[in-house]
Amino acid sequence: MSGTAIITGGGSGLGQATALRLAKDGINIAIVDVNEKGGNETVEMVKELGPDAIFIKADVSKSEDVKNYVDQTLAHFGSIEYFFNNAGISGSGKYFMETEIKEIEQIVGINLMGALYGVRYVAEAMLKNGGGSIVNTASSAGVIGQDSVVTYSATKHGIVGLTKSMVAEYAKDGLRVNAIAPGPTETPMVKAFYEANPEMKANATAGIPQKRLGTAEEVAELVAFLLTSKAQYINGEVISIDGGFTNVK
Repeated sequence: MSGTAIITGGGSGLGQATALRLAKDGINIAIVDVNEKGGNETVEMVKELGPDAIFIKADVSKSEDVKNYVDQTLAHFGSIEYFFNNAGISGSGKYFMETEIKEIEQIVGINLMGALYGVRYVAEAMLKNGGGSIVNTASSAGVIGQDSVVTYSATKHGIVGLTKSMVAEYAKDGLRVNAIAPGPTETPMVKAFYEANPEMKANATAGIPQKRLGTAEEVAELVAFLLTSKAQYINGEVISIDGGFTNVK
């Protein structure tokens, strides 16, 4: 397998795990993150597996940064076949009426606007080249309502709408757009959230039929499947990977 993937939030967690999984298939990677240290670490790990990789620093809430990471990827690799639209933040875990407006704006800017900008510029490049495959990161909170994450949940429901509506417009042109909806997963973002809200981890684990959190590597396997040619007739789907969490609510 060959081609180039852009992965946002590639400096850690799901993004890093997916970069390594795709690298095993020979796919070149553009790692996008605001965290230079983590992003460059992922690049080195990908290169050790054989493919080429570059790091591009970006704040995805800024449209000019998003356009820049697309332009830099095209300049270096020549094309974009795959896009894991993954960058996101969870927020403080406060109830909505206690959440500062600044935090609401930050979550919406990164999780929703960043995803919209990413699809806008990446899909433009893909469509000029006959199509491509995009996987957006939604969440279990984008499939059901959950307390303590109202703004986050709203953005992830938005990701679901973005995924389905892009397919309605552009599937005929060779674009595939799917989304994953992970439940609580062992990533740095989730770990930090639970450290700030320790009672929520026990509640979350108790509510998962498999009685454990998911792993980044398990999610990466799903993303790799959806991105590549093995999933050519899967389009517009939102696939939960949550140990049964959303099925028992």
